[in-house]
Amino acid sequence: MKAIVQRRDSASIEALTGTVLCHDVRDGGGKVVGAKGTRLDPDSARVVLAAAWDEIHVLVIESGDLHEEEAGSRLASAIVGDGVEIKGYTGGQWTLASTRRGLLAIATDALDEINEHEGIAVFTLWNGQPVEPGEGVAKAKVTPLVIPEQTLTAVEGVSRAAGGITAVRGFRRHTVGAVAREKLEAKQRARFETALSEKIDWFGSRLLPVRYAGASARAVADEMTALRREGAEVLIVAGASALDPLDPVFGGLELLGARMERHGAPAHPGSLLWVARWDGASVLGMPTCGMFSQATTFDLVLPRILAGERIGNREVAALGHGGLLSRDMAYRFPPYRASAARGELE
Repeated sequence: MKAIVQRRDSASIEALTGTVLCHDVRDGGGKVVGAKGTRLDPDSARVVLAAAWDEIHVLVIESGDLHEEEAGSRLASAIVGDGVEIKGYTGGQWTLASTRRGLLAIATDALDEINEHEGIAVFTLWNGQPVEPGEGVAKAKVTPLVIPEQTLTAVEGVSRAAGGITAVRGFRRHTVGAVAREKLEAKQRARFETALSEKIDWFGSRLLPVRYAGASARAVADEMTALRREGAEVLIVAGASALDPLDPVFGGLELLGARMERHGAPAHPGSLLWVARWDGASVLGMPTCGMFSQATTFDLVLPRILAGERIGNREVAALGHGGLLSRDMAYRFPPYRASAARGELE
């Protein structure tokens, strides 16, 4: 790439053709007749030459260089992964969008490596964020008007090694079983069942009729066993006194031989979330605040389980970064209701 000052007295259509404008060129009325970044062909060169100017700055594309649009197109194509598509080009940026409802997966290390290259800018939503079909998840931009092709070749290599930079992991259809303590009053039961059904439906999974267990470890174990027999692949347990080691729920887990993966989460609201593993299934202990709310640790972990991820101690521990779940973090939660704000608290 070579930058030159083109003076009026030496300008010609032939000299301008193939060059790239470094700035807008305007006519006497102030109208843009040559936009910044335009690669001039004979027709556009003729229009620019007819405008009133003393000098303009242009770039000459040399062997091994790429114009920003061609380079940007290659960049966008390189970073697309499963569940993501290129939606279009506008304002110098290529937009990538989700093709499905699911969790956005960003290869963050590879993204950082790509963005270390001079002239490359790829910016995304947060890794692990739930997204809807058609939702914009990333943009790709080549910041200079002309860039060395070797830069794009290097970027393509990084992305290829990572299997793509952006992907959306679709939610898998699961059969979900839920056990709650029978101490819940009728109104609380109805409200809990409605809220939980709404969530499970959004993921495209099926919720079995909620079961209510008595105040004994055996009662909890029996209800969980019955749900497993009915085909439950994921189990949710609500209403336990999470700070009481002798709560019947934990006794029931012990009777079943379940393994506690993590008791408590470094985040709020929902710090009393717990996760166990039993008979090949995830058992998710819903914190009390999560029974009727749409924005707790439960709503961060459940989507990952329903996207096929196994959640254990390490994954829950990682919730500490960003664990102050304020209303400003609504984007991290599923938009369960089209009529309500994402992550809206009740």
